[in-house]
Amino acid sequence: MARKAKKPEPEIEPEIMEVEEEDERIPDVLPLLAVRDAVYFPRMIFPLVVGRDKSVRALEDAVAHGRYILLVAQKEMGVDEPGRDDVYSVGVAAEVMQMLKVPDGTVRVMLEGLARMRITGFEHDEPHYRVHVTEIPEVEARGVEMEALMRSVSSQFEQVVHLGRQIPAEALLNIISIDEPGRLADTITPYLPIKVEQKQDILETTSAGERLNKLSTILRREIEILEIQKNIRSRVEKEMGESQREYLLREQMKAIQQELGERDERSGEMGEYRARIEAAGMTPIAKEKAEKELERLEKMPFAAPEGVVIRTYLDWLVTLPWSISTEEKLNVNEAQRVLDEDHYGLKQVKDRILEFLAVRKLSGSMKGPILCFAGPPGVGKTSIGKSIARALGRKFVRMSLGGVRDEAEIRGHRRTYIGALPGRIIQGVKAAGSRNPVFMLDEIDKLGMDFRGDPSAALLEALDPEQNDQFSDHYLEVAFDLSDVMFVTTANMLDTIPPALRDRMEIIAFPGYIEDEKLAIAQQFLVPKQLRDHGLMPQPAAERKGKKAKPLKSKYMEFDPNAIREIIRGYTREAGVRSLERTIANVCRKVAKEVARGKTAKVIVNEKVLRKFLGSPRFSYGLAEERDEVGIATGLAYTEVGGDTIMVEVARLPSSHGSLQLTGHLGDVMRESAQAALTFVHSRAAKLEIPQETFEKSEIHIHVPAGGIPKDGPSAGITIATAIASALTGKAVRKDVAMTGEITLRGKVLPIGGLKEKTLAAHRAGIKTIILPKENRKDLEDVPKNVKKDLSFRFVETMDQVLRLALVDKKAGKQGATKAHRAS
Repeated sequence: MARKAKKPEPEIEPEIMEVEEEDERIPDVLPLLAVRDAVYFPRMIFPLVVGRDKSVRALEDAVAHGRYILLVAQKEMGVDEPGRDDVYSVGVAAEVMQMLKVPDGTVRVMLEGLARMRITGFEHDEPHYRVHVTEIPEVEARGVEMEALMRSVSSQFEQVVHLGRQIPAEALLNIISIDEPGRLADTITPYLPIKVEQKQDILETTSAGERLNKLSTILRREIEILEIQKNIRSRVEKEMGESQREYLLREQMKAIQQELGERDERSGEMGEYRARIEAAGMTPIAKEKAEKELERLEKMPFAAPEGVVIRTYLDWLVTLPWSISTEEKLNVNEAQRVLDEDHYGLKQVKDRILEFLAVRKLSGSMKGPILCFAGPPGVGKTSIGKSIARALGRKFVRMSLGGVRDEAEIRGHRRTYIGALPGRIIQGVKAAGSRNPVFMLDEIDKLGMDFRGDPSAALLEALDPEQNDQFSDHYLEVAFDLSDVMFVTTANMLDTIPPALRDRMEIIAFPGYIEDEKLAIAQQFLVPKQLRDHGLMPQPAAERKGKKAKPLKSKYMEFDPNAIREIIRGYTREAGVRSLERTIANVCRKVAKEVARGKTAKVIVNEKVLRKFLGSPRFSYGLAEERDEVGIATGLAYTEVGGDTIMVEVARLPSSHGSLQLTGHLGDVMRESAQAALTFVHSRAAKLEIPQETFEKSEIHIHVPAGGIPKDGPSAGITIATAIASALTGKAVRKDVAMTGEITLRGKVLPIGGLKEKTLAAHRAGIKTIILPKENRKDLEDVPKNVKKDLSFRFVETMDQVLRLALVDKKAGKQGATKAHRAS
């Protein structure tokens, strides 16, 4: 088509600018750009912000091939990915004058409308729409009647501007000077507050006279609306003073909408928020904050970006359980039944929970205690949290703290950040729908810290019973009461928990299970669960209804108790029962495979069948050494997975000068213990009958096997000293003796921690005698009676006593060692 180009006048409104025409041919195939809630017309220059991927690709195609593009309005504004039937068939061809990509991913373009175009077909839909188009010719007419119609429309538009429509005066002057009927209609229409459908109707009308007639009708209605608005404003201003100006504006809006017969959707939204704020049961401060934010929302435009932020904030405030609590069950006997039904053993933990229930029942109120379940993996720390919630009748929420390094994960992000959310504590309370859930903070010993803050410090307020009734979340900006929340934490190691955080918690140790406890847990819980999970045993009907039922038996397989004991001894070595459950599941899978193939004979899993399914045992049960050895001593260690036995080996090698070599991935503490142990043995050389040149002409090599595993801790001193003394004197160390304790240079034996876990490890390994520091005698109260029955405990104060108990005298032999043992 023919058009002439000139620079837009600087005084014209930037959104819609008039241009002349120039001679240039528009292609028959154009990329299509669907626009929401807008219709554009020829002979105009207008800006556009594009964000959808398909639209951006269409613009890039246009810039790459002639800079022409077709703009078409969507039929429904809410459609994010419009299809062929979602856009009108008539649009405007435009030329891309400028295009700018901004950092937020959107593209800003300046476009020049050229001509009306009709879509005759789609060439392709991906990666964007390309359509075949034909130009729609305009039907122009001249004459006195057309001149009168143009003057009438211009006069009506001028009247609209004078009645208060926000239109620049420069635009009015420009419109008055237009002498083409079609151009006049196309220039006025974009300024009018009419629906997309009406603008599209004017765009599709080819006759300039008909367009002006439709526009005259629209302008006449707009004048009536503005006159009514003016009358309403005058009437309301007489009735209300300046102090009620905000209320005046709201009443004006309502009056206008009533006159037009339109529904006030925004007022409905604001009313709904007000009702939810009243029903939420917030604290007075939180309610005042919510009402202020709602007032801000009312004053800003509906599509303002900040409005989304305020709506999200209000949604969080009104959905939090400010006053919603779960009714507690304060029946101590019923709680004990639930705990015993779900878990075997754990008497100390169950007693503490029952004590809490009893005190709460008698006192009527009590701030929730912060319990910390500390122990190795697989001993039931997390699962007992669910049982506590079931016993109390509370909701249960679990939050894993492993790897959390950002303080905002606990306290939330400030609302100034994009994508801000409350912290995970507030999120958990909201998910529970109750202000008094049992909230489990799992793996609290694995919290991290980096440049984003210290999450453990953020937890101090939440876990402090004296101040968590005013917990402050950065996102909420108002205090939330956490005093009714029963916080339960879990940890594998206490050493990595910051002292300030640890001080706020009541530590309950989970030492691990002994063999008999594992056997009972497997028979009562693990085996039935795995049989049901693998389809080898039906679910009891009564159990599905939440009632306890008689245990069912599987018609496909049955575990012999000796087979379970063999799994515990030969195929798993752990403090918990996680590996035990996995091994039982492994056996069940193999039986399930045979059943699926058609075998119906019941499988009795005994030790023979077990070896067929699982192969040879991975671990040997019993003493670590088959006979008394020189230079090898058995120690006890406390690790993240519970107690364990460690072997310390010492070898003496000829050397031109005395030296000490340490291997086995030892930490600094164990290296210092080894040096102290060597110094002690050197100081007792005469008493132990070790020649002085032995130290001067020997390289002493200390090795702790399993070198790939880091080992450290202050409890291996007497074990290392015993192994060194054995290697240098040639006296063997008793194979059935294990020991733990730290050593000083004078030979004093210092107390250690984790006695219960180490004792259980010795019991699992088949040790008969344990040498312990005398100050640890009081800790034996925590060791189960059936374990103490199988073990002999010897308490020592000096290293000389340790050597008398652990070393076998070559001359006296076994008998002499026994006498020395008894004498101690």
